[in-house]
Amino acid sequence: MPGEEPTPELSFSELLKDLYYPSESDEPVEFVNYPVQFDPPLTSGHMRDLLLVTPEVYVEEIPETEFWEPVVTDQDWYDEEEKRRTARFSELQKRIELVLTDRQAFRVGDVEVGLYLLGRKADGFWAGLRTTVVETT
Repeated sequence: MPGEEPTPELSFSELLKDLYYPSESDEPVEFVNYPVQFDPPLTSGHMRDLLLVTPEVYVEEIPETEFWEPVVTDQDWYDEEEKRRTARFSELQKRIELVLTDRQAFRVGDVEVGLYLLGRKADGFWAGLRTTVVETT
C-alpha cells in the first residue's frame, strides 16, 4: 500500500499517548502485534491461542462497530476534553482502517473484559488495538 509505514505501531504511538477507552474504569489503549499468520477470519480458538487463555475464559466476536461506536460518537453533553478524545479515536479509526485488513473485534473475559480489534498487516501478521473495559452490574 503506498505510504504505509513498515512498523505500524510507530505510526500509532502519538495517537495512543494518554488515550483511554471509557468504561467504569478508563483504561489505556495499546497497539499489539502477534507474529502469527492465521488465515482470516479469526476464531475464538485463535484468540485463545494468541492470548494463551484457557477454554473456560469467555471469548466472543463482536461487530467492529461495537468497538468504535462508544468512542467515536460525540454526545450532546460532552465537554471539550471529551470531544477531543472522540476526535482522537476517530483519527485512530481512520489510521487502523488504512493499515489493517480483515479486521475483527473480540471481547475476552467478563467483568474485566479484554477488548481487542485485530487485523492483518501488509506482511500477513496480525496486529491491532487492545484495552480493558470494566463492566459490573
